[in-house]
Amino acid sequence: MDEIVRQLMSHLRGAWQRRWIGLLAAWVVGAVGVVWVLRMPDKFEANARIYVDTQSVLKPLMAGLAVQPNVDQQIAILSRTLISRPNIEKLIRMADLDLKLKSKEDKEALIDEMARTLEIKSTGRDNLYTLAFRDSEPEKAMRVVQSFTSIFVESSMGDKRKDSDSARRFIEDQIKVYETKLLEAENRLKEFKLKNMALSSGEGKDYFAKMGEVTTQLNQARLELREAENSRDAFKRQLAGEDPVLLPDSPDTASNVSTPEIDGRIDAMKRNLDGLLQHYTEQHPDVSGTRRVIEELEQQKRKEIAARRKAGPQAIAANSNPVYQQMRVSLGEAEATIASLRARVAEYESRQRALAEMAKRLPQMDAEFAQLNRDYDINKKNYEGLVSRRESATMSGEMEAASGVADFRLIDPPRVSPKPVAPNRYLLLPLVLLASLLAGVAASFVYGQIRPVVADARSLRELTGLPILGTVSLVVNDEIKRRDRRDMVRFAGGLIGLIGSYGAALLLLFLTARSV
Repeated sequence: MDEIVRQLMSHLRGAWQRRWIGLLAAWVVGAVGVVWVLRMPDKFEANARIYVDTQSVLKPLMAGLAVQPNVDQQIAILSRTLISRPNIEKLIRMADLDLKLKSKEDKEALIDEMARTLEIKSTGRDNLYTLAFRDSEPEKAMRVVQSFTSIFVESSMGDKRKDSDSARRFIEDQIKVYETKLLEAENRLKEFKLKNMALSSGEGKDYFAKMGEVTTQLNQARLELREAENSRDAFKRQLAGEDPVLLPDSPDTASNVSTPEIDGRIDAMKRNLDGLLQHYTEQHPDVSGTRRVIEELEQQKRKEIAARRKAGPQAIAANSNPVYQQMRVSLGEAEATIASLRARVAEYESRQRALAEMAKRLPQMDAEFAQLNRDYDINKKNYEGLVSRRESATMSGEMEAASGVADFRLIDPPRVSPKPVAPNRYLLLPLVLLASLLAGVAASFVYGQIRPVVADARSLRELTGLPILGTVSLVVNDEIKRRDRRDMVRFAGGLIGLIGSYGAALLLLFLTARSV
């Protein structure tokens, strides 16, 4: 600690010995600083105050119907991002500041200067903004603030309209995309239903109900077929025990030849065919089967007539017994009914086999239908949601066009201060005085380090590195004392003169400002 104090005292004695260098440096720095402060151009400030009213009567009325963004947050973000290069370039054109620009470098320098000097001050929650700009020319500052105010109002409205248009265009593009997807899903669903129409019922019955219905119809047809076969067998047994009665007076002509069994069957089949044609078309299996049976019976009748003609008249008249003929007619009807029922049973069996084959595809069909339905429901939900949002965005745009995003009220129009607001010379001159004194102390210290002063034997030994045998003390007489006092008085006078000069400069500056 003692060593540190000793070295500090040594440096202070060295600086004190070079005090005249420090005083000269202080006067030089002070003079330069005063000239610099006095030659600084005056800055005039132009400002304007704007109140942004974000409250609207339509907002609570349109709650839930239109999109209502956070206008306060948008205005706050706008105030922070307003000082941007595009806006500054627009401001330079609006304020005619580009008329004096001669090169691109001058334009870049002007943009940088404007970015530093433009100010937007906000009071916070009150939405009150102050736009300010300082320049050495009052008219220029006024033009800049007027243009800046216009850009502030137009930027908020233009950006909001641009955002609304962009959002609407994006939603419309998405609607077209989902409309295409929805149409494709509908087509896939339609094709699937057409492909699997056989598994669906027009009466709203499901597949298992159809299968049960076909099975019931098949069982009923088989029962009716067995009943018809039993009835036919009974007729055959009765015919087998009946003796025909011959009538010799019957004419032997082809027109009177009768085949009761075949004729009865043909008549029954024709009546059955008439009944089927009232319900089905020509392509129905029952109709086709009935026509085929009628043709076979007619061919059989022609063969039997030909055979009887070959046998002679007795064979032709063998069946002229009325009872026999009636039984043969009933037998023909029974045969026709059996043929019809067999065709019906075959059709129902075919339907049952087809339904059994389709039963294997039911799980896969249900999975495909569920997937198609799911895709269709998702696309439909997204499509309806986008359409609803588009209507909401359109309503929001109309609401903004009717009421505006916010109401910009010019509280204080742009005005320029009659007196310069900068530089603050009353503050700068004392700072220059303090800087000059610090410069003097620094100059004395640095010069003392360059040309050190030896104050004792230890310092001399440390400086030279040689051993010291002894020291000789200086005897201070009256002449030396008077010389030191005169030197101290001159130094104090120089220092007081420096401070007094600054005081006089401040007083002169104050009087000049009062007279103006």
